[in-house]
Amino acid sequence: MLNQPAPAGAETRKPTMGTDAQILALNGIYKSFLSGTERLEVLRDVNLVLAKGESCAVVGPSGSGKSTLLALSAGLDRPTAGRVVLAGHDLERLTEDALADLRRRWVGFVFQTFQLIPTLTALENVMVPAELLGDTSARRIASDLLERVGLAERLHHYPAQLSGGEQQRVALARAFVNRPRILFCDEPTGNLDAETAARVEELLFSLHAEFEAGLLLVTHNGDLASRCMRIVTLRAGRIIAEKTPLEEVRR
Repeated sequence: MLNQPAPAGAETRKPTMGTDAQILALNGIYKSFLSGTERLEVLRDVNLVLAKGESCAVVGPSGSGKSTLLALSAGLDRPTAGRVVLAGHDLERLTEDALADLRRRWVGFVFQTFQLIPTLTALENVMVPAELLGDTSARRIASDLLERVGLAERLHHYPAQLSGGEQQRVALARAFVNRPRILFCDEPTGNLDAETAARVEELLFSLHAEFEAGLLLVTHNGDLASRCMRIVTLRAGRIIAEKTPLEEVRR
């Protein structure tokens, strides 16, 4: 069920709607699942605001609710209680079709497993989001982005012909093809060796700064997290700490 009252005894807060400066606002988020006859609480009273152009890393042990938080923030799942405001839109008020349109227009995704379409070339994969919006300049924009990430010579290669690092750079170019207002990344360097991960990391933050997109990043990588403006720590479904990395530990 959606938007149930918060559990008894829980602190309640008046939802804060997004402003022009806010690209994402989570207010009093709870998420639970039924496992047999038992209800498992995955997120409990999570509150988080992300400003335009801000980067925030979400860290914590496995099972702490990080990926669930990311999915709820992007409208890929619905909270049990609480409110998500994304790009000025209260997601609870949107139909599934409207949610899909919002994601196409304003959201970029980078996953650990690349999620490329195997029957499309690198160029065609990057073009897909722009073509879905009817952008007649999709090919030019996609080509430019692939050149930016160092794949100008790989435009017509299929995913199976690319290394893991090259596939993730294609995914990164695809994420920015529609100039998103916010980028959601789930372990974007998790499947890469250290050298390749460092290159993808540099490209990610370079494009994030250039496009002035918000960035919500889930990672187990401390070095990657330290590149963000804020680090939020989840444990057992709750935010237990929030800090700003010291400048000297940033790259």
